[in-house]
Amino acid sequence: MDRRKSIKALLVGTAATGVLIESCNPADKKAAPATTEKAVAVDPSRTPEELEEIKKLEAETFFTKEEMATITILADIIIPKDEVSGNATDAKVPDFIEFIVKDMPEHKIPMRGGLRWLQLESFKRFDKSFNDITDKQRVEIVDAIAYPNKVKPGMQPGVSFFNLMRDLTTTGFYTSEIGVKDIGYKGNVPNQWNGVPDDILKQYNVAYTEKELKECVSFDKA
Repeated sequence: MDRRKSIKALLVGTAATGVLIESCNPADKKAAPATTEKAVAVDPSRTPEELEEIKKLEAETFFTKEEMATITILADIIIPKDEVSGNATDAKVPDFIEFIVKDMPEHKIPMRGGLRWLQLESFKRFDKSFNDITDKQRVEIVDAIAYPNKVKPGMQPGVSFFNLMRDLTTTGFYTSEIGVKDIGYKGNVPNQWNGVPDDILKQYNVAYTEKELKECVSFDKA
């Protein structure tokens, strides 16, 4: 299963988009994705109040080291490294999740509770912490909660947690420099336009006048 392609196909219109929009709501714009002090320092759009709030959140720690290790493992299962770009950790997604959960406290209980559920499920299946089992065993647990329409009875808490984890991971990744390059987004870049191509003009039986051709700038296509 190519998780990266599936995520990219589903990204638009999913809950991940909702997380991104909510976290960037101008009415309560405390932090944008992938915020760091270095990034903030060069962002003149921030108000002094926003900068203070960001510094405050960055100085706090919510997840334990063990929880962050689990988040890192899960994020890299959701978005692994491939021939195009790095994995979620390379895009600093775990740091993003730590920050956004502090910035959006409603995610604290679902995330911490979900991580606890994951550990209990790991001990139930393999008698070990999720952080200590094999990659194959981890994927076995993930596959049991990653597909809501196929989930077995009793697994709904895991499904809810993984949905949130997947949303945060994809939001963090695809708003990072690595993620933006991964989807090929170019942004506003300079270009040269020589007008409507000849074949399209012929298709609609229209043409530029001699006056238009003389007055318009023409660029070398070579």
